[in-house]
Amino acid sequence: MTSTSTQDLVVEQRLRAAIRAVPDFPKPGILFRDITPLLADHELLARAMRDMTVPFDGAGVTHVAAIESRGFVFGAPIALALSAGLVLIRKPGKLPWRTTRVDYALEYGSDSLEMHADGLPPAARVLVVDDVLATGGTAAATCRLVEQGGGTVVACTFLLELDALRGRERLEGRRTTSLLHF
Repeated sequence: MTSTSTQDLVVEQRLRAAIRAVPDFPKPGILFRDITPLLADHELLARAMRDMTVPFDGAGVTHVAAIESRGFVFGAPIALALSAGLVLIRKPGKLPWRTTRVDYALEYGSDSLEMHADGLPPAARVLVVDDVLATGGTAAATCRLVEQGGGTVVACTFLLELDALRGRERLEGRRTTSLLHF
């Protein structure tokens, strides 16, 4: 094992250790993965941003679509690092201008996402960013919203992925990366 791979392993262990497991939040039976300890550590946050950005250097990304709300934390620095614009993906009624909207099914019920109607120029090449890939519904809906707005989804990237929830399946056929897997 080279010293670089040993260092990478140590950093991955530190990143993983900074994700706090909170049982029964927001309701009984849920094990919530709290990223705020990682966000509070400037060194780990910088490393996470770098590791989420590097795979897309040279991919021609023109815009980052950041999903409300923790995706904003990651989307802005990734957009800056890729010299790309930032597009906010929000719940209905949160954006002040004309919007485009996509509705999507949840396990029990439905939800919607919006972005500004003029958020993407023609031929935009978009990286979808969020903190967690769980069931994949929100990320898949974001991809549809981007495509509805005329953009091309280059890839989706996440800080962490909850593998047991199989969200990656809803993004089948799309390049998808996750820094950490739980």
